[in-house]
Amino acid sequence: MSLTFSNVHFSQQPEKAVFMSGSLLRSMGLTGKKQIQLHVGTDYISVPLKSIERSGKHLYLSSGLRSQVRVPRSGGAYVHTPREGQLHLGPVVGVLSDGSSAPGSPFGSRTGYIKQLLREGGKKMYVYAFSPKDINWQKETVYAYVLSAGGQFVRKTVPLPDVVYNRLPSRKTDFSNATNQLRERFLKRNIVFFNWAFFNKSDIYNLLENDPQAGRYVPETYNSPGTERIRDMMDRHRFVYYKPSAGSLGNGIYRLTHQPKKGYFARYSSSGGNTLLKFPSFSSLMKMLQSKHGPALKHYVIQQGIRLIEIDDCPIDFRFHMHKNAKNRWSVVGIGAKKAGRGSVTTHIKNGGSLMTPEQALSRVFGSRSRDVLERAKQAAIALAEAIENHHAHVLGEIGFDIGIDEDEKIWMFEANSKPGRSIFAHPLLKSEGKASVEHIFEHSLYLSGFLRGNDS
Repeated sequence: MSLTFSNVHFSQQPEKAVFMSGSLLRSMGLTGKKQIQLHVGTDYISVPLKSIERSGKHLYLSSGLRSQVRVPRSGGAYVHTPREGQLHLGPVVGVLSDGSSAPGSPFGSRTGYIKQLLREGGKKMYVYAFSPKDINWQKETVYAYVLSAGGQFVRKTVPLPDVVYNRLPSRKTDFSNATNQLRERFLKRNIVFFNWAFFNKSDIYNLLENDPQAGRYVPETYNSPGTERIRDMMDRHRFVYYKPSAGSLGNGIYRLTHQPKKGYFARYSSSGGNTLLKFPSFSSLMKMLQSKHGPALKHYVIQQGIRLIEIDDCPIDFRFHMHKNAKNRWSVVGIGAKKAGRGSVTTHIKNGGSLMTPEQALSRVFGSRSRDVLERAKQAAIALAEAIENHHAHVLGEIGFDIGIDEDEKIWMFEANSKPGRSIFAHPLLKSEGKASVEHIFEHSLYLSGFLRGNDS
């Protein structure tokens, strides 16, 4: 089993054959081999292998061969021999998202990020983007988007990939019957699919609450609480968060507070801004929630409020962007400190929040202890990621955590997201972390595709 990086060239030779430089033949252990089975994604063909005189690691694919094996482009790619007589080029990574009819923006608001993925990943492997409708299952091909030499989107027919990176943007699409069938079709062909789908808050809290390592980082939380549970939580804690189990971006979240001599309070954010309502009784508070959400409250969770560290009297929490690396281990790739806006129930930027680096935020609160606090938070995030993965049925490669630190330096996990947003990487001091995040996606794809397993390269 060998792995190396090679220059792949397109030859005009009509003969169906693979031509390799002597240096590449030796490094792949193929010296003297006359025939190989060439694989690119799900395409493969048995062809003659011929040696050519050229220094360096070079591989030439004839025009006759390329009519049967749809190699996405010439240029650099990994060459892998997983077993005797086989040669794999790639890996081939497909980025799955929803399409858009907007000219020049085939993936809508996600187009910029997908272009970044194709540009960076394409330096070392074959990467394309596609939507479900682009797949031809009968021919096992994809009419995909690739980048031209000038960096523009062009369409090309390519093989099904070795690995699918799921960036479908909506829960409705992610949990539809059509997407479930899509995933099953990939799995039947032994095509690795990550990340499987959006997390559900209830599922994650259930996974973690009894985990001996990770459970201590989760605030007291209950799924689908009845009125007595809500009243009890409000009586025992200074405040609680009441939020939809399948929510995102802070939508539908309430901060509920009971002040014995003043009444009950509900703070939330909406399109009209941040709102604070006062109620004379618990029943009047519940009546408001029922009138606004009705049966949807069955899908809410209630969570103990934590008094977080503050800067300028505004709470701070942290987004930890986690990735699996080339060795299949979790690592913290980027951290953004989010300072809540005045009167906001969350630290989301769209609700008036602001972004800082973790070092900037923690040094203002903890001074000389800030480095130790940050290191403990990183270890907690890794423990949480490992725990979720251990209890999760499908392949995970990326997780975003919303993590808080209280005044006693205790670490808390409030949210876990399988398709985390990338807003923290907009900070000028977090640009390199944003680039590292993209690199980790493709490093882990090398592992998932089998190209790296058993290799030291």
